[in-house]
Amino acid sequence: MIKTKSLQLAATLLAAGLASNVQAQTEIQWWHSMGGALGEWVNDLAKDFNASQKDYKIVPTFKGSYDESMTAAIAAFRAGNAPHVLQVFEVGTATMMASKGAIVPVGEVMKKAGVTFDPKAYVPAVAGYYTAPNGQMLSFPFNSSTTVLHYNKDALKAAGVNPDQPPKTWSEVALVAAKLKASGHKCPFTTSWQSWTQLESFSAWHNVEFATKGNGFGGTDTRLAFNSPLHVRHIENLSNMAKQGLFVYKGRGNSADATYVSGECAMTTGSSALYGNTKRNAKFAFGISTLPYYHDVAGAPQNTVIGGASLWVMSGKKAEEYKGVAQFFAFLSRPEEAAKSHQRTGYLPLTTASYEMTEKSGFYKANPGTDVSVEQMIRKTTDKSRGIRLGNFVQIRTIIDEEMEQVWAGKKSAKEGLDAAVKRGNEQLERFQKANK
Repeated sequence: MIKTKSLQLAATLLAAGLASNVQAQTEIQWWHSMGGALGEWVNDLAKDFNASQKDYKIVPTFKGSYDESMTAAIAAFRAGNAPHVLQVFEVGTATMMASKGAIVPVGEVMKKAGVTFDPKAYVPAVAGYYTAPNGQMLSFPFNSSTTVLHYNKDALKAAGVNPDQPPKTWSEVALVAAKLKASGHKCPFTTSWQSWTQLESFSAWHNVEFATKGNGFGGTDTRLAFNSPLHVRHIENLSNMAKQGLFVYKGRGNSADATYVSGECAMTTGSSALYGNTKRNAKFAFGISTLPYYHDVAGAPQNTVIGGASLWVMSGKKAEEYKGVAQFFAFLSRPEEAAKSHQRTGYLPLTTASYEMTEKSGFYKANPGTDVSVEQMIRKTTDKSRGIRLGNFVQIRTIIDEEMEQVWAGKKSAKEGLDAAVKRGNEQLERFQKANK
């Protein structure tokens, strides 16, 4: 009987000890916008970090699209229950920078937590985008991508095109699209994120301004400039391709991605991070190539711009919780972790060390095209190509979507559509400038 009581007491004490251990874990809430294969990746990152130590527990929560998660976080911040970490797409950067009091710069979080943090360890084109004029890194460059051309090798082969020689210029894209159509393809070419691929990256790739003041880096008095003769020429060409059934518009955001992965559309311009989904779900041989360009434009191709998102640390949390955030960011920055993420998703390598590790491992040779995004981003940038940082950028992209849809439907000419987008977009920039004087 005494023995039984002793065992019961020991069991009770053990349970209490386990409970206190569980309670001792500090939870870190992480809101993100990664679905499908990328959602699985995010959950695995949290799981691996949680298993690597006992003090902190990262709790990832999918909060819908980038727009939705940002709106939800702003509402949660006002209500006093914001997450610790919020994933924000690159077009929300200027808005987050202007949200005084809502965020804590990542450099500050790392320093206060006593965690070694060297911004120079990160890929320069990536880190520079999320760095303030004073050199302080504001957010953690988590999942950065850039624009590339994805193509269905089997479809190209069936159309009599060498699948190992994808189109490099826009005139070649039109020629290949015509051959695809002739071979019975209903959707030769499409695009996702049309503002990002066809105007923002297009501008940097050709070393022309998307907006004045160094694309917004030089001040909030920036104004849009994507209705130049070159921009008009490009949108006009796409409009003509749409009329001939060579370019098929499949909707806003990344709607077109699914039509490429399913095999419905043979070529698409979109995020380098489509690689993970394609590799897992496509039933055809696929390739990745550089974003097309106009060969007669001096200086082209230059470099493409960053896409994807970064992780922002929200204010108003306890010091111990910020220590957990710092430990998590340090974990993500480990060369082996960052290399694993880059190879799994198609996002850019986070650090120079993870890029070198991937290269040495022979991954790029074994998976042709996976280094395209890196090659496009590590070129020397200019004041016209280092990136685009505008206030109210989310609203501006919506305006561009609306106007481009009018062009693809044949209701407006390329010039009319671009002029209207610039005019309406500038109203948004003026509003942002007045609000942030």
